[in-house]
Amino acid sequence: MKKLMAVTAMTIALAVSGNALAHGEKPKHGGVMQTANDLSFELVHKGGNTTIYVEDHGKQLSTTGATGKLTVLNGKEKSEVPLEPAGENMMVTKGEAKMTKGAKAIASVTFADKKTINVRFSVK
Repeated sequence: MKKLMAVTAMTIALAVSGNALAHGEKPKHGGVMQTANDLSFELVHKGGNTTIYVEDHGKQLSTTGATGKLTVLNGKEKSEVPLEPAGENMMVTKGEAKMTKGAKAIASVTFADKKTINVRFSVK
């Protein structure tokens, strides 16, 4: 009986944690998704350009008036690149972010209402 209860509890825990991990949407632009403060962030790095798309429950969140920086950690190498608003819900790097497979990126975005959100990404 104890084994049955343990297996049932484990199954329920796995089912619930799977739903919690699936909070964010799937990438819309081929990038890496991450959530922070109930917002979805998608990091896209193509052709030397890096863009972060911001959404609030599937709806574009305005980045007008936002500022930020992107810190990239490639092994022991660390680089920082400023972020600036572009388009309706995008933050783009002002300069090239040196991202390679396996790098870690931390975006710090301060929105127009002065709320700052830090988001961590693992580049695949």
